[in-house]
Amino acid sequence: MRAIWKGAVSFGLVSIAVRLYSATEEKDIRFHQVHREDGGRIRYKRTCSVCGEEVTYDDIAKGYDIGGGEMVILSDEDFADLPLSTSRAIDVLEFVPADQVDPILYNKAYFMEPEGTATKPYVLLRDALSDSDRVAIVKVALRQREQLATMRVRDGVLLLNTMLWPDEIRKADFGFLDEDISVRPPELAMASSLIDSMAGDFVPDAFTDDYRAALQEVIDAKVEGREIVQPEEQEEAPSAAVDLMAALKASVERARAARGEAPADSDSDDGEARPATPITAAKKTAKKAEPAAKKAAPAKKTAAKKAEPAKKAPAKKTTRKSA
Repeated sequence: MRAIWKGAVSFGLVSIAVRLYSATEEKDIRFHQVHREDGGRIRYKRTCSVCGEEVTYDDIAKGYDIGGGEMVILSDEDFADLPLSTSRAIDVLEFVPADQVDPILYNKAYFMEPEGTATKPYVLLRDALSDSDRVAIVKVALRQREQLATMRVRDGVLLLNTMLWPDEIRKADFGFLDEDISVRPPELAMASSLIDSMAGDFVPDAFTDDYRAALQEVIDAKVEGREIVQPEEQEEAPSAAVDLMAALKASVERARAARGEAPADSDSDDGEARPATPITAAKKTAKKAEPAAKKAAPAKKTAAKKAEPAKKAPAKKTTRKSA
């Protein structure tokens, strides 16, 4: 790695000489603009919009548009007079709890390496910072601009994270924030269940850039003259009109199936009643019919007993008359 900055960390009365190295790099596949007919590179000329002449880098200055077609031109000497252009210090301002720094403020990351005889004070600051469970808030001048940054420990190395200034963070001003949208408790419970079913520990190496891998495969196939294999089609995202409760429940079942877990109980998880199956309904009907049948049986016997004397009575009267 090549150092992009050299300076010193100002920690009280202690000065620690360090070098900065870019801690991240983009892996995006880059292309050149070329002529479709012969593959020649497309070049752009730096021309003046007033005189039309081609301009070299030595004749280019920085201009600030103040409106109305007027431009304020700044030369290299104007920037040289600024105190930040020669500043080579990382000034520690304070130490704060790490969870108080909103991640949205983070911009770029740089490794810090001790230079020369600064290894011992570097290790001392690193260990003290690690034991305190805090991050250092610092100011540093990089590329002719003063920046706010944090300094923390990562893998035994001090890491400098430049940050955006608070006035560079936009406010989330959207219309739906003023709307009165109510979420039913069953829906919230189902969404929480979906989160629980998809919970896990973050392992960065488990994730890959599928688009970049597929694009690289296309490039390799072009170079080797092979046939390009089409990637598998992914499932389409559900439309916004889909039932929210049904989508949540299906998502929970799919997440559990992906983890090899048993599906959820068929009973209602959302607090709503579900229609009974035909077999269950038949059993319930049969159970209700049994007591009615038992009550009907004694009634028939009683009616039969009462009917018997009524048939014998005329016979007795006939016998008396004949006597």
